[in-house]
Amino acid sequence: MINFKEQLHQVKAFLFDVDGVFSNGNVYLTPDGEMLRTMNTKDGFAVVQAVKSGFLIGIITGGYSESVRKRFNDLGVTDVYIKSPNKYNDYLDFMAKYSLSPEQIMYMGDDLPDYKVMSSIGLPVCPADAVEEIKSISVYISDKDGGNGCVRDVIEQVMRAQGKWNKTEV
Repeated sequence: MINFKEQLHQVKAFLFDVDGVFSNGNVYLTPDGEMLRTMNTKDGFAVVQAVKSGFLIGIITGGYSESVRKRFNDLGVTDVYIKSPNKYNDYLDFMAKYSLSPEQIMYMGDDLPDYKVMSSIGLPVCPADAVEEIKSISVYISDKDGGNGCVRDVIEQVMRAQGKWNKTEV
C-alpha cells in the first residue's frame, strides 16, 4: 500500500463536504430561517490557489444555502452540489465529468453522510474533530478541526508535494 505522502502526487481533484469541514458545524438561524455559517479565510485562500494551479474542486453538501453556492463560486469552484440527497451519486458524477479515477481524488468529510464516498475514494481524509467512523477509514486526519484550517492543511500538503504551492500569483 502506498503511504499518504506518496499518494499526494496522484491528486488531481479535491471534493469537500461543507458543514464540519469548511465550517465548524455550528449554524446560526436568521428569523427567516436562513442558515448562516462561518468559514476560515485561510481555507478559502488555499482553494483559490488550488483552482489557479489547475486542480479540480467540488463541493458536496447535504445542506441548502445559496450563500454557500455563492461563496464557492466566488472562490472559483464551479462544481457545487447543494442539498445532495446522495453524496455518492454526486461523487460518481464529478468523477465521470472529468474522467478521473478514485486514486486521483482527495475527499474530506467529517460525518456519516460522507462514509460511502470516503470508502470508495482513493484518498479519504478528515478534520481532527470528525466522528470516529470517519476517522477509522481516513488515511490522514488533519491536526486542525473543521472550520479551523483543515482544508488549507490538505490542499497545501498536496500542492507542496507537487511543487505547486506558492507558485501562483496571489
